[in-house]
Amino acid sequence: MDGSKNVERPPGAVAEEDPGRQLAPVDEEDGNEKAPRRSRRVASLDVFRGLTVALMILVDGAGGEWPVIGHAPWNGCNLADFVMPFFLFIVGMAIPLSLKRIPDRGRAVRRVVIRTLKLLFWGILLQGGYSHAPDDLTYGVDMKHVRWGGILQRIALAYLVVAVLEIVTKDAKVQDQSSSGFSIFRMYFSQWIVACCILVIYLSLFYGTYVPDWEFRVRNVNSPDYGKVLTVTCGTRGKLNPPCNAVGYIDRKILGINHMYQRPAWKRHRDCTDASPHEGPFKKDAPAWCVAPFEPEGILSSLSAVLSTIIGVHYGHVLVHMKSHTDRLKQWITMGIALLVLGIILHFSHAIPLNKQLYTFSYICVTAGAAGIVFSIFYFLVDILNLRYPFAPLQWIGMNAMLVYVMAAAGIFEGFLNGWYYEGTNNTLVYWVRKHVFVRVWHSTRVGILLYVIFAQILFWALVSGVLHRAGVYWKL
Repeated sequence: MDGSKNVERPPGAVAEEDPGRQLAPVDEEDGNEKAPRRSRRVASLDVFRGLTVALMILVDGAGGEWPVIGHAPWNGCNLADFVMPFFLFIVGMAIPLSLKRIPDRGRAVRRVVIRTLKLLFWGILLQGGYSHAPDDLTYGVDMKHVRWGGILQRIALAYLVVAVLEIVTKDAKVQDQSSSGFSIFRMYFSQWIVACCILVIYLSLFYGTYVPDWEFRVRNVNSPDYGKVLTVTCGTRGKLNPPCNAVGYIDRKILGINHMYQRPAWKRHRDCTDASPHEGPFKKDAPAWCVAPFEPEGILSSLSAVLSTIIGVHYGHVLVHMKSHTDRLKQWITMGIALLVLGIILHFSHAIPLNKQLYTFSYICVTAGAAGIVFSIFYFLVDILNLRYPFAPLQWIGMNAMLVYVMAAAGIFEGFLNGWYYEGTNNTLVYWVRKHVFVRVWHSTRVGILLYVIFAQILFWALVSGVLHRAGVYWKL
């Protein structure tokens, strides 16, 4: 925590000021100013970031009761599947703004590396198995089973790659020049070349890697197969199904199967349970891979996830170089619609299905396009029409995103409260509020839990963030 008035937030969230809008008298509404002074902050960046964190809290807390909110078991795209790409998009969009004020490349690289290491530390601490919050009142992890992948780890990788790319390729001579049309693409042509190379490498490995048969030991103590070694038959290449894709194979070879996520969304796959898309008991003839681990934030899928951040960087370049609101919105909305349409065509033509676990190209297009359109709407409402009060709770969360992520999304605060129980560990303040204030009042577990997450978690932490904002207190990385 830091009480400084100099606001800093998670990666890429520094100095998010609009270079085309200053707090000085202006000649025109599009930002042509006299005697420029301090730039006005782009509030829609905070609002979008706050929305993303709020969505994460929502899907983690209510996704089990509402399948449309939770992750798709395999192919498809539910609400939860937009969270990670939205994070990567807004991280990318903030990079040109934050690095614009650091002309020294060596200093900028050091800052990026330090911030990356901080993200990796928190990612492994919160999702590596050490923290058991909020339900289990224990902590600690066997080093033989540490999970190396995770949300913050993927963000750290994408941030490192794209921020260094921005530092290496940006030309100081053009940083303050206005641009229009495709000139921004030409200006940062080398970045798009790198993006194409990443896509080619991903597709080559994805469709060209041979996946042999593999085996694993069941670690779930509640499984009737606990302790058994099961075999999954593959012997193929280019498959996009759960057991035999190259994404899982590469993670098993490099990370090790014991260091992968033990509760993947595919456990709700229709091949595994009759309750799909809900969780439920496995079928008697369920294939072996239903109880196998899979890393949704693995190596190959994280490589393609970098593309979401590069698209966000382009939106940031538009913000830096274009001074007119209209020109910015035209660029953003046009690209957003184009990506959305391309991704939908790829999915429904059965060329490349939408799949968050594999981070397919169609999934990149749909989620990045949706992110661009949603951000454009926020930008229009918040930064152009100045309708800030209705979005203030999201803006407060976005300005203290790391705090809210750790305390709410990762369950640390609820875990602390659950540590104070009466007679039994299931008799806690959190349990009582959820049951008596929400579930019993609405006579519905599904509705009660949904409202509990919205009011007792999202709105509560929005108010806490608002108080901290008034006090000038932010969690810096």
